[in-house]
Amino acid sequence: MTLASGMLPRMGIDVGGTKIELVVLDDRGNEIERERTRTPREYGLLMQTLRELVLSVETRVGSTLNVGIGFPGSASPGTGLWRNANMTYCNGKPLESDIAHSLGREIRLENDANCFALSEALYGAGAGHDVVFAGTLGTGVGGGLVINGSLHAGINHLGGEWGHIPLPWPQAAEMPLAPCFCGLSGCAEQYISGTGLTRDYKSRGGSKSSAEEILRDHKAGEPIASRAIADLLERLARFLAVVVNIIDPDIVVLGGGLSGIEEIYRVVPDALAKWSFGSQARIKLARAKFGSASGVRGAALLWNQSHISQQ
Repeated sequence: MTLASGMLPRMGIDVGGTKIELVVLDDRGNEIERERTRTPREYGLLMQTLRELVLSVETRVGSTLNVGIGFPGSASPGTGLWRNANMTYCNGKPLESDIAHSLGREIRLENDANCFALSEALYGAGAGHDVVFAGTLGTGVGGGLVINGSLHAGINHLGGEWGHIPLPWPQAAEMPLAPCFCGLSGCAEQYISGTGLTRDYKSRGGSKSSAEEILRDHKAGEPIASRAIADLLERLARFLAVVVNIIDPDIVVLGGGLSGIEEIYRVVPDALAKWSFGSQARIKLARAKFGSASGVRGAALLWNQSHISQQ
């Protein structure tokens, strides 16, 4: 498809551990092109794949596009080198400058959860709200904060990174806290992620090996699965109480595989209240409008940001 005259050229790319997804959006946020390919597991091949993917799509739409990319991890403020990516071969690399050099143009590169937050705040479930906190509950836990339409990354580029705050108000049965890959213990990623759900379920004697299977068993009324889900919801309420105590957002938008648990939106807002300061807080909680497509759409919207707020 060739872009019509007057359309704002925006390309978004979401780079994950197993796949790379690309979309082109028109000036109204409508998707007009989509492409997907496997993520290579070597740095040089990744640069080559991104270049070939971008050029191929640009040939189809007949225009050179602004490119925004969502990627696990973030750039170190001091060096610009990438850090904290589960694609470890990218850590310690000047990722943004290398991609820009490969494409021969300036790009926008941002944490993938921040891209998700931007998408949902501007056009998704958080549209019309001034302060939007967006969290992803998948294999891991990520998050982003958008204030008055601008992504707030923070001075250390850690804004919204709730996946590594410790389990609040731990109970005796939860000790010792679960170790995290980051080197600390008790992180949200170990309790309200698919990985955490599976570990908790197996510790109770469950036999299933994936979060998807546990969710199916829960819907069928299997007791071990349902107990593990109930504990996940209670812990999610505790973690969100910390978010409310610090940020008090207008709305919290959830995405990722576990965001499909229907009880979240019935149970967690009330359960959160007793953990909040004063035990009276209420929260507006919504599921992501664009689902798994939010991250790649948010990457395309990075060029709409005149700056990434750090104050």
